[in-house]
Amino acid sequence: MSDEGRLVAGRYRLVERIGRGGMGTVWRAEDELLARQVALKQLHPRPDLSEPEVATLYERTRREARSAARVAHPNVVVVHDVVEDDGRPCIVMEYVPAPTLGDLLDGGRTVPPEEAARIGLGMIAAVRAAHTAGVLHRDIKPGNVLLGAGGRVVLTDFGIATTTDTSTLTRTGEMIGSIDFMAPERIRGRTPGPSSDLWSLGATLYQAVEGRPPHRRGTAMETAYAIAVDPPAPMRQAGALEPLIETLLAKDPEARPTAEQTERALRATCSPAPEPSTRPAHHRPVPAPTNEPSSGFARHGSTTATTEPSARLTHPGTAASPDTAPVSPTRRAERARRGRKRGRRALVSLVTVLAATAAGVAVYASLPEGGTAGGTAPEIGRASSDVTPSATVPPVPDGYHLVRDQQLGVSFPVPDGWTEKKGQSDEVTYADPTGLAGITIGMVDPAGSHPVEHFTDIETNTKANYPTYRRLRLQKTTFREQPAAIWEFTFHGRARVFRAIDLGYGRAGGREYDIYLSAPDAQWDTYRPVFDAVRDGFTG
Repeated sequence: MSDEGRLVAGRYRLVERIGRGGMGTVWRAEDELLARQVALKQLHPRPDLSEPEVATLYERTRREARSAARVAHPNVVVVHDVVEDDGRPCIVMEYVPAPTLGDLLDGGRTVPPEEAARIGLGMIAAVRAAHTAGVLHRDIKPGNVLLGAGGRVVLTDFGIATTTDTSTLTRTGEMIGSIDFMAPERIRGRTPGPSSDLWSLGATLYQAVEGRPPHRRGTAMETAYAIAVDPPAPMRQAGALEPLIETLLAKDPEARPTAEQTERALRATCSPAPEPSTRPAHHRPVPAPTNEPSSGFARHGSTTATTEPSARLTHPGTAASPDTAPVSPTRRAERARRGRKRGRRALVSLVTVLAATAAGVAVYASLPEGGTAGGTAPEIGRASSDVTPSATVPPVPDGYHLVRDQQLGVSFPVPDGWTEKKGQSDEVTYADPTGLAGITIGMVDPAGSHPVEHFTDIETNTKANYPTYRRLRLQKTTFREQPAAIWEFTFHGRARVFRAIDLGYGRAGGREYDIYLSAPDAQWDTYRPVFDAVRDGFTG
């Protein structure tokens, strides 16, 4: 017998069934007290469930109402009431007469990246509101995204939502949610967090632009395995959304962008790209395009990039091949910071400069990797000087040669075969033959209060604009008896992940020297010793 026309809780008249899922049925109903249409979700537990399981299901439904009611936002469906119907809880919600994103994508249909980004903006606004209220959705998928009139995007069905102050209602080994959109950590039985919802958002955006979920296989078990261990199928229609989706689908929750970073990336994709001649005021001019690949090592502002970054955020807007490296995201942040400090440098007295130079010649290293001291070696460089260093130059390792830069007043070993790249006057960069790895020596004059604050300042700008950035460590230390900071991070290029390490040291008011290495993450063990050699052999 149909429930159509039946009155629930003496107030809600069931008019039309508009949806049915594994745990319940959603009706369009008439609120006879307030004379308005509502959506009413009623449960129909499976007959094979035990009484404790039914009780758990009912409590989960009540929790859905409490969770959703905590989130007041235009992009989240409004919960009006929770009532009992023959002992079963029912949730009364705002009725949004609209298709779902799942309906729009049915049959493998897709939407353009710009439209997917617009929908994603509504979704991430809902997610941010939910997370702020301490609520995890846990079932973000196209079928739970309503596309309302006037472009409104509404996230619905908090049926398996959890709050940070309540216990779980799932048994050990039980997985609740839609397998195609379930984050890897949930597949592995780990506790989900806010980044789990972001993974599901990434999977939803992937289907929106590619027409299929990122890991779908022939069976649910095969799909779950693929989510846990396999990379997603390559994207072919994601356009400017590709790097964001790629990072949202990272296996490691810590590698995913935050909700705030995701929103910025989506907004950048929705916004029209600037005219080619338009450059942000904080960027220095860059040279005309060359045949050299733009490389990921130029953190300190060297001009190996040929154009400003596109909305992809992680790659210069050049016609570079997929095998070229991206510009490091910290490079642009550092460039802006250096532009602000340029005016202060002219005020530094000669006495301060000389003091800073003298302070930089100690050869004791207190970093975990340590340091050495030794004899002398021949030298070459872009602007070699006959000035004798004020301390003994450490020995040059086999396979390296010594370079001295007169503009910076420093010397350091460089691997044989690495060549100098054009850069700013306050830095020098040497790249390996592939152009994918390099070492940069930079100088800040005058130095700030502590190098860790310098790095934190750069990182703040980087995180705000580059969702693929991920910190590995950023900590205070000492180097050659001076204040120092060590910073390691990763970021994504078009074809690969890069890793970088940066050492900054120097006293406030003097000179800060920065020793920076960037290289493909997959070959990090090969390139990492270069940093150690340059650090140990560096004199300033």
